Amino acid sequence: MFDQPTYDDKTFEKLVLTDGITRNKEFQSCTFRNCDFSNSTFIRNKFLECTFEECNLSMVNFEASTMNDVVFKGCKLLAVNFSKCEDFLFGVGFDGCILDYASFAGKKMVKTKFKRSSLKDVSFSQANLTGSVFDECDLLETVFNRTDLTSVNFTTAYNYILDPELNILKKAVFAMTGLEGLLTKYGIKVV
Repeated sequence: MFDQPTYDDKTFEKLVLTDGITRNKEFQSCTFRNCDFSNSTFIRNKFLECTFEECNLSMVNFEASTMNDVVFKGCKLLAVNFSKCEDFLFGVGFDGCILDYASFAGKKMVKTKFKRSSLKDVSFSQANLTGSVFDECDLLETVFNRTDLTSVNFTTAYNYILDPELNILKKAVFAMTGLEGLLTKYGIKVV
């Protein structure tokens, strides 16, 4: 499918590469629109300043791939394990995406923006989310365990449960309606 080693400022539309394998390619400032990469494997690829719009990336394996300043808009990213991506310069953002069952365990994701997205049953264990924003996001069953949530904005997020004793919450911002999610462990009911 991708026969060149590098692609610069290219738009890919309606590509279907399900169950495919792509190795050692570099995508700089590329846009992927309405593509289906479900169940595909991307090994040691570089995605630099790329945008994915309305793509199906469910069950994609980004083994040892670089994601620097990558934005996902209206994408389906079910069960994607972002923990397998390279740590160096890892930077992503999500707007209107379905990220259910994804994992960001151990990732440094300072100032990451999650907007109007579903993050049900996602793992943020041992991640650093300092300064990130969960704007109108559903965090049902999402796992925050030994996660740095310093200055994270949860004001419009919902369905989250956080253990204040297991996570760093310094300067994190919550709406009054979300306090129950902080007190669940203690059996306290907020009315």
